[in-house]
Amino acid sequence: MNNLELEDRLLRIEQMLGATKEVLTFDEACLYSGISRSYMYKLTSKELIPHSKPRGKFIYFERSKLNAWLLGNQKA
Repeated sequence: MNNLELEDRLLRIEQMLGATKEVLTFDEACLYSGISRSYMYKLTSKELIPHSKPRGKFIYFERSKLNAWLLGNQKA
């Protein structure tokens, strides 16, 4: 593994460890959920995923609502 790959992995680990807070930024929500940035933008623009946009610029996600959405439509 080269240094760039190792640095990238460490950065992602640090970001995941920092994702223990209740409100997640857009990038943190993508990392947390495993959803790509482009697909997450589609979900938010079509209002298919719970999020908030205070002041109309940045997108935030409440961890509990994101978890509920991710676990929705469960099969027995």
